[in-house]
Amino acid sequence: MLTSKINFKNFKIEKLNKIKNFKNEIWFKKIKFLDSLKPNYKYSYTKNQIRKFKKNKNFRIIGMGGSTLGTEAIYQFLNHKIKKKFIFINNLNPKLSNNEKKIKATNIIISKSGNTLETITNSNLLINQKKNIFITENKKSYLKNLARNLKAEVIDHKNYIGGRYSVLSEVGMLPAEIMGLNEKKFKRLNYLINNKNFLNELIKNVSAILNFVKQKKYNSIILNYDNKSENLFRWYQQLVAESLGKKSKGILPIISKMPSDNHSLLQLYLDGPKNNFFTFFSTQDLKSEKINNKFLHKSHNYLRNKSFSKIIYAQKIATQKVFNKKKLPFRSFDLKTRNEEVLGELFCFFILETILLGRALKVNPFDQPSVELIKKETKKILFN
Repeated sequence: MLTSKINFKNFKIEKLNKIKNFKNEIWFKKIKFLDSLKPNYKYSYTKNQIRKFKKNKNFRIIGMGGSTLGTEAIYQFLNHKIKKKFIFINNLNPKLSNNEKKIKATNIIISKSGNTLETITNSNLLINQKKNIFITENKKSYLKNLARNLKAEVIDHKNYIGGRYSVLSEVGMLPAEIMGLNEKKFKRLNYLINNKNFLNELIKNVSAILNFVKQKKYNSIILNYDNKSENLFRWYQQLVAESLGKKSKGILPIISKMPSDNHSLLQLYLDGPKNNFFTFFSTQDLKSEKINNKFLHKSHNYLRNKSFSKIIYAQKIATQKVFNKKKLPFRSFDLKTRNEEVLGELFCFFILETILLGRALKVNPFDQPSVELIKKETKKILFN
C-alpha cells in the first residue's frame, strides 16, 4: 500500500542501499519549486483573471515538453469529470481537422523562456485577436511582446520552476481550474511527506532502482494497462529522461501499451537482454463492457459474463506471475479510484523519486544543458 487510494507493491530486493530520510534535510528544504506541490502555494493569477475564460467551451494548449505534458496527463486521466474540449498543439506542423479549424477556441500559450521556437511557430499559425492567455516568464521575450501587442492576459511563469516540474504550478493548474477541477486537491506534498508508509516505500523504491543501475539495468519499462494514463507516462518519460540523462548516466523510460504489447514486445521482455526493470500500472475500472454471452462458443465458457476490465486484470496478474518465475524485477501501482488526489499523489511520487535519484547519481536533475545546444545550432541554420 502506498496510500489509502493506491495499492503499491515495491520491487522485491533483498539488499538495499540505505537512503537517509530526506524531508528534514537542508538541501531538500531549499528546493523552491516544491512549494507548488503544497496547498498554500500562491499562483501568479487570480480567480478573477480566469473567471471570464471559464465560460468558453473550447481551448487550445500551445507549448512543448513540460509546458503541455502535465496538462495532457490531467485532461486524459480525469476526462470523465471534464465537460470542456481541449486540443493540444505540442509539435510542429499541427494537423487540425476541418472541424477543429472551425472551432473558436481560446489559446493558452505556454513557454517559460517565451522564446521556444516551436511554440512561436505554432502560435503564429493559430493566434487570434481576442482569446489568448500567455504563461511565460516575466522578462523580455518574443511571446511577452506578442502578448503585449495583442493586449492579451499574461500569467507569470515563475523563473524557479522548470517546465518538467511545473505541472502543479500555473502551467498545469490554470488549465485544470478552467476544466472545472479542484486545484487544491492535487496538492498532496505536505500530506505525503508526513506519511511514514509513503516515505518508506519511496525510499525503498529509489534504493532498488539504484541497485538496478549498478547492475547496468538502465531501461525503465512501464507496462501500462490503463489507456487513460498514457499521457501521464509521457510526462513521466520526459521527467526521468531529461532530469537524469547527464554525464553518461541516466535511465531510459519506455512506455508499453498493455495488453496489446503481449503480442509484440513481451517475448523480448521475458527472454531478451536482462537490462530492464518494470512498472505494472492499472486502475480498478468497474465500468467496462461485458462479454456478449449470446455469441460466445462453449469452448470459451470461462469468458462468460466477464467484463473487459476483469479480463485485462487477469492478463496483468498472469504476466506478473511469469515475471516472478523468471525473476524479472518489477513494482506495481493499482489505483482504487481516479480523481485529483490520486493523480496529485502520483505526480509527487515520481517527482520526489527523480530528485532523489539525481542526488544519488550525482547529476543535477533540474537542468538540460545538451538540449540548449540543439536550440543554438537550429538558429544558426535558420539564419543562413
